[in-house]
Amino acid sequence: MTVIEKMGAKAKKASKMLSIAGEKKNDALKAIAKALTDNAEKIIEANKIDLENGRQNNLSESLLDRLMLDDSRIKGIAQGVLEVAALPDPVGTVISGGKRPNGLEITKVRVPIGVIGIIFESRPNVTADAAVLCLKSGNAVILRGGKEAINSNKCITGIMQDAIESAGLDRNCVQLIEDTSRQSSVELMCLTDYLDVLIPRGGKGLIRAVVENAKVPVIETGAGNCHVYVDESADIDMAANIIYNAKTSRPSVCNAIETVLVHKNIAEKALPVIKARLDEKNVQIRGCDETRKILGDSVIPADESDWETEYGDYILAVKTVKDIDEATEHIAKYSTGHSECIITKDYKNAKKFTSVVDSAAVYVNASTRFTDGGMFGLGAEIGISTQKLHTRGPMGLNELTSVKFIIEGDGQVR
Repeated sequence: MTVIEKMGAKAKKASKMLSIAGEKKNDALKAIAKALTDNAEKIIEANKIDLENGRQNNLSESLLDRLMLDDSRIKGIAQGVLEVAALPDPVGTVISGGKRPNGLEITKVRVPIGVIGIIFESRPNVTADAAVLCLKSGNAVILRGGKEAINSNKCITGIMQDAIESAGLDRNCVQLIEDTSRQSSVELMCLTDYLDVLIPRGGKGLIRAVVENAKVPVIETGAGNCHVYVDESADIDMAANIIYNAKTSRPSVCNAIETVLVHKNIAEKALPVIKARLDEKNVQIRGCDETRKILGDSVIPADESDWETEYGDYILAVKTVKDIDEATEHIAKYSTGHSECIITKDYKNAKKFTSVVDSAAVYVNASTRFTDGGMFGLGAEIGISTQKLHTRGPMGLNELTSVKFIIEGDGQVR
């Protein structure tokens, strides 16, 4: 057996214990939260190595920000673990049930998926976030992070495994693949004997590679080419505020916007106001010909690639459109199905937009930055699913379970 196959076998064994662990799962989560806080200095030292390597490899400032851990962020991760512990346990929840005419009692209940694989990129907080959500929902997890965060990930995983073991559970409930070569990803994608589902968290390239190469079932998450459409009737100040927030509050995350579409009848008034807000953060605008005519040569000419790019940076594509139909057609062509927004005072256009746009989250007059399990009142989430099976939108604890039918009889035969 290869190293990864051995990890798969250990995860499968651990998942059997975890599926019936009950309150021990919360004991493990509380132990993890305390251990992360107690070992913050150790984690920060490991993270410093990753940050230095990132600078030497010319990572952008936004990627370095995603990579960076400090005392405040570690406390935030630990608090998030405690919040997961406080959530209701989905395992064993009765979804529905009833008695058939033949006397059979049929109950549909939630059960863990089993063994989950997660491939992610440069955010080491995902190591803890993913592990604790899988743990709470009764799933063993095999993590495979990027090379940019390998030292941070190894440190966090080791701390979590010790905490899990101290709570009386198998430390192999959570495992990290330390080989960050492409081969390890390919091997994980083909781990059909042990892996029940694979979840990629990262950019469009990573997600496409997993979807195209995996032999195990995949849930697509994270790719966020998100749009704001400024309708003809929009409140311009509201539009500027929403666009500023959705682009600049944290440009590296998947619910940040990458493209703004502006109705041609409001463009001359709206675009200068929007640009003035974006200038506060030195956002680079890449615009169509009409946008450049209004805003001038400071706007870089946009080409086809700009409409399909998830920048993850202080860069925004801007296009004027003739009406809502052109806006929704543009979104249908280039969106990754994550989050889209219309800014409008027109009720019919708002309803049309929410009906026609086929994304996991569709907003009217609000920032796309709210697409998050916590913000939706669903608790912590492992990612935003941009597909339709078996789940869509924020993936919380319930979405990390499957179902089982329990049938009780007294001798019935068919």
